[in-house]
Amino acid sequence: MTTVIAQPSSLLGSIQAEKVDHFHLFKFNDALQARMEELLERKKADLLTTEEVIELEEIGEVDRIFTHINAMLVAQK
Repeated sequence: MTTVIAQPSSLLGSIQAEKVDHFHLFKFNDALQARMEELLERKKADLLTTEEVIELEEIGEVDRIFTHINAMLVAQK
């Protein structure tokens, strides 16, 4: 069995900053957001391939990181 290491940093080009109220927050671009939603739907239906499981883990890790950073930015005000 081969172990594949997810590289969330490969998704950084799909992150954008958007002004929300008085904050510049990080969010996924439309393509990455749509892909995440597609993978989540496939996961609910138990249809993910091994490669898609890894891809969803990568996207989820980046999502958790930027959710945390955004929360820290908002809390500073």
